[in-house]
Amino acid sequence: MSCAWITHADCRRHEMGEGHPECPERLDAISDHLTATRLMPYLAPCEAPLATPEQLGRAHTALYVREIHDAAPRQGYVHVDPDTAMNAHTLAAALRAAGAAVMGAEMVVSGEFRRAFCAVRPPGHHAMRDRAMGFCFFNNVAVGIRHALDVLGLERVALVDFDVHHGNGSEDILANDDRVLMVSTFQRDLYPFLGDVPLGANMVNIALPAGADGEALRRAVEGSWLPALERFRPQLIFISAGFDAHRADDMAGLRFVESDYAWVTRELIGVAERHCEGRIVSCLEGGYHLFALARSVAAHVSELAGAA
Repeated sequence: MSCAWITHADCRRHEMGEGHPECPERLDAISDHLTATRLMPYLAPCEAPLATPEQLGRAHTALYVREIHDAAPRQGYVHVDPDTAMNAHTLAAALRAAGAAVMGAEMVVSGEFRRAFCAVRPPGHHAMRDRAMGFCFFNNVAVGIRHALDVLGLERVALVDFDVHHGNGSEDILANDDRVLMVSTFQRDLYPFLGDVPLGANMVNIALPAGADGEALRRAVEGSWLPALERFRPQLIFISAGFDAHRADDMAGLRFVESDYAWVTRELIGVAERHCEGRIVSCLEGGYHLFALARSVAAHVSELAGAA
């Protein structure tokens, strides 16, 4: 098997109240669908470790890391943002989610696996260096990228973000770090209402209008992402894999379908094969229509695992 499947039971214990769209059932829907479609045998299951304060500190301020630890309740909920709450299991889940990104980087850089998918929650790409927001506590991909650069010795890591919402936290942390190239698509004039003006020269942000479909994604990838990635020549690719741009997901207004996620994954594998020995670490971000999420992750993971 060439693809690791990194997750942990703690990621299912975090929840933010009845009816919240970022719910434990998201992971259940994904794993059930991959089992039903016989994709699980192509994946190597791995338990995500807890991220350490040192690892988190490469993406977040030490004060913020302490604040999140101190905010964790023993029972009930504590809101750290109008849409983002902690229960008694949230801290462990958030540490596992960031730890999964670190583990994924270590596994693919060492050659143990060529690719890894982190089936984790809470998501991370809205978490800024000193602020939780948008269902996110620690910025999983930024923690993993900085580990790859600062500890594993890589010189160039690319981040690809295809969530329907702009990864403003990732941009906040990684802007103007010339060791990183971030390319993204997202819906314009949608939460967090940022991204149209990039914060750094290493950002390629493509805002799409509501109603844009897979053809718009293809134009963005072929016209902007791929030329930038080819020039950058990454040694590792991280993906913030959000599936809430699916046409069935009513959180937003883009109209992607499963074949679009499969196509963009194949394109990114091509870049990885040319420049970084096929090395990709993908981390789950958004996606709130459970059936569409499960089908879309399956399309993405089947390409990563070579099962398509």
